[in-house]
Amino acid sequence: MACHGLTPFESNELSSTADLVSPEEVRRNCSNVLMQRGLLQGDNIFLSHLDSTLSFTKSGSMKRYFRVWKMLELCYQLLTLGKKATQREIFYRLLCDASEYFQCQEQKAKTMHADVVGILKCSRYSLGILASARGAIVGRLVIQELNREPVDCTKIGINGYIIDGDLELLQNLTLTSDARYILVIEKDAVFQRLSEDRFFQTIPSILITAKGYPDLASRVMLHKLHRSFPLLPILALVDWNPCGLGIICTYKFGSVGMGLEAPHYVCDVKWLGVSSEDLPRITPEYFVELSARDRQLAKGLISSAMLQNHPRYREELERMIQAGKRVEIEALYAHGYKSLSGYVAQKIVQMRYF
Repeated sequence: MACHGLTPFESNELSSTADLVSPEEVRRNCSNVLMQRGLLQGDNIFLSHLDSTLSFTKSGSMKRYFRVWKMLELCYQLLTLGKKATQREIFYRLLCDASEYFQCQEQKAKTMHADVVGILKCSRYSLGILASARGAIVGRLVIQELNREPVDCTKIGINGYIIDGDLELLQNLTLTSDARYILVIEKDAVFQRLSEDRFFQTIPSILITAKGYPDLASRVMLHKLHRSFPLLPILALVDWNPCGLGIICTYKFGSVGMGLEAPHYVCDVKWLGVSSEDLPRITPEYFVELSARDRQLAKGLISSAMLQNHPRYREELERMIQAGKRVEIEALYAHGYKSLSGYVAQKIVQMRYF
């Protein structure tokens, strides 16, 4: 990005402000994505292009053109009525109105993320579109919603506080905490295990999960935590496989599909585990063969621009490929259910994360 006449701070701020980025400085998809310098210790973040050329001699381009206008029409209706709708509701509305053009969730997502948001240069929630509510949070955190009683997240069940899909509501939450760490957990079962063990009392912490690949609401909530408590380390507990690292990268760098929204929700996430240093304590029966998809994802990540400044991440991927194996978090249960909490606490105290 050109920074003529700008201070380093101003140029970084420009790179994360959607309506100030010119079309020449950003790109659209995986094949030509451009990484821009971000706000997180010199790391890169994803941006997407505002321009895209469609050819009406190709049926695929014509359908995509129709999908864009159909989505714009639906957003206009929501704004006119002052209503909001979840992504799932929108998909079924589009499926009902134009099933031949919207046959899967992926087509809807691409139209909304890359096209409509890019054309209008605004966020999804400003168009009345709510994120799906999937993530949960528990631990040393008090959440205050407007005109509601505060929620003490140490006193709720092991399922945690469900993260709302209304992104505007999330942005306006008032948060208080005495935690020392934020722990991002890939799997709901592991989240519930640590919650039941009251891990956040052993290590003063906030636990958050998106129950798999991070949805937008979970990413917004994590970013809200980061802005509210900027000194707290954010640590990720994921499977030792390419998908686990992919989850960390989504939180840390954003994703291509998010387009102009991506820079607003990235956080400096550290890899706590499972990592190669944990493998000696795991018995052989917990090692599983890498699938063809795992290998393809690993090779794609190794060659990606976002990992060029992260040699340790690349080393982990290379070890996975060399071993031809992957290990899930649950393998740490081998010494008993309580062993997970103790081992994770030990790694945090010893600062064994990167």
